[in-house]
Amino acid sequence: MTTPYSRISILGAGAWGSALALTALAAGRDTALWVREDDVLAAINGKGENRFLPGVHFPKTLKATGDLAEAARADALLLVVPAQVLKDFVAKLAPHLSPATVLVICAKGMETGSGKLVNEVVAQVAPSAPVAILSGPSFARDVARGLPTAVTIAGNGAVAERLQASLSTPVFRPYVSDDVAGVALGGAAKNVYAIACGVVEGLGLGENARAALLARSFAELARLGEALGGKRETLMGLSGLGDLVLTATSKSSRNFSFGVELGAGKSVQDLSAPGKPLAEGVATASALVLRSRQTGVELPIAEAMADLISGALPLGEAVTRLMSRKLTSE
Repeated sequence: MTTPYSRISILGAGAWGSALALTALAAGRDTALWVREDDVLAAINGKGENRFLPGVHFPKTLKATGDLAEAARADALLLVVPAQVLKDFVAKLAPHLSPATVLVICAKGMETGSGKLVNEVVAQVAPSAPVAILSGPSFARDVARGLPTAVTIAGNGAVAERLQASLSTPVFRPYVSDDVAGVALGGAAKNVYAIACGVVEGLGLGENARAALLARSFAELARLGEALGGKRETLMGLSGLGDLVLTATSKSSRNFSFGVELGAGKSVQDLSAPGKPLAEGVATASALVLRSRQTGVELPIAEAMADLISGALPLGEAVTRLMSRKLTSE
């Protein structure tokens, strides 16, 4: 029988980090939650509330702290920070790590400017740390409410299995994988394609167009995933197709909703203003295209989204570009 990790810390108290902290607590782990914002820390320790997850109660058994060194004293650390700050955050965390501490990446994105996957970013900063990644179709509010959810945990076999045992509850079901690259890419790319599906919705192009776009988006994801050494079965699973379908079809998805408003004529600047929900696909689009070009894989949908987001492609021409591509076989 696999032995769970005794103490787990979740680093980042946004909606997803808070939901994972509640999950670890429900799984029977000694759980700490590192909180960056002073007001959020005071609210969790005081009234058991968090403005990032309104209506959800945080029990006193959850140890919330603003001390990163204290939170780092754990068997496994779940890194729940945006992909674009992941490198700097791990560099700040590195002095507090013990050699055996497992870093579990829970961010979905790619590094702009380099096209690196999140696991590659962490390996660059903390090369000796054991690394895993948790991803899959999972809205934070549903997880926090105890609704059934299945995710993928990828990493070294023994590490992934211990994490699976550590986080499994009757309503939270992790599946293990050794395909870190495939899981990392699936979690990142689906945000870009969710924006694309939202744009189709915002333009009023109909369900046929959205279904076609979703299918072709998955084909792009699969092509790049295989070129990067990912397994097709991974991309067909929870962290690939499963996450793509959820994110690209639900108005609860920040990326899909961003695309809807973009398709309705709102500007990227207005939609990305301070206080607006973070849509990771905005930063990921250019990184995804950069990585595809480095790899020699064509991603016409991702390229159109990157150009649309950057302002290089007017909204009205995005669909025309895609529909006027050379006819080919599926």
